[in-house]
Amino acid sequence: MEIRQLQYFVMVAEELHFGRAAERLHIVQSTVSQQVRRLERDLGVNLFDRTSRTVALSAAGRRLLPRARAVLAAGDALAAEARTLAAPLGDTLLLGTGSGLGSRLDVFLDAVAGHGPDLKVRFRSLEREQRVEQVRTGELDGAFLRGVTTVPGLRLLRLWEDRLVAALPAAHRLAELPAVPLGRLGDLPLRIVPRERNPMLYDLIVGACAEAGFRPILGQPFTTRNDTLVELATGEGAWTVLYAANAATVVTRRIVLREFAGPGLGVPVRLAVRPDARPERLGPLVAACRTACVQLAGAPA
Repeated sequence: MEIRQLQYFVMVAEELHFGRAAERLHIVQSTVSQQVRRLERDLGVNLFDRTSRTVALSAAGRRLLPRARAVLAAGDALAAEARTLAAPLGDTLLLGTGSGLGSRLDVFLDAVAGHGPDLKVRFRSLEREQRVEQVRTGELDGAFLRGVTTVPGLRLLRLWEDRLVAALPAAHRLAELPAVPLGRLGDLPLRIVPRERNPMLYDLIVGACAEAGFRPILGQPFTTRNDTLVELATGEGAWTVLYAANAATVVTRRIVLREFAGPGLGVPVRLAVRPDARPERLGPLVAACRTACVQLAGAPA
């Protein structure tokens, strides 16, 4: 039994006509008929019921057709994997990202360069679900994820913790403090993304407020960073949270960013990779994550 014989069998089964199957295969009809006959002899069953005018799958043909297709699909997958292994590695890592990596990204890129001097890094900005899916399919070498501890089927490499700061109008009395006690924000509306958009961040902030002894007054939802800050700058009495790495994006004197007093608030950042990624690609990423973690968090990965 040969792969090409299975191909001819499947093609005739789809067309139920030897002539049309031969046209699709770009070979002569006699070759198709001959090879299908040989396959039937090898298998010991008739795959088709033939008359002078019609061709139909036999009972055995109907049973064996799905298995033939499965064998062909497995062969295609084998060939594709072989092509991937034979192809040059390439010198570019493609990573998925969202927003707000800020200056920490430079540390990571320096670490990649230190462990893979010939590697370049490109980024693709995607929503979290898209990033995860494209790592799973191999379209991305890795993806930055905030606030995630496990992702089924993927390995998460520890990076750093993104510190959160309070953003509030410069005219507010708390703006005079070098660090804001969270409990003193209880009478000021909080602008935060709806929970369905970012349950991790929402639960973190609301939970921290509860520990500080109050339930936050929810103001207008946080829309985009730019729009929300503009509205705060133009006099809206409210506060929100930003990642400290994004502090450089706040350029108006009407907004102040303040650390939270006490232990502060932070969100862990990890890099998701496939555990079966090629060592040549996974190795530099693992090493870079460890280096960046040591430099930014002051602790080994």
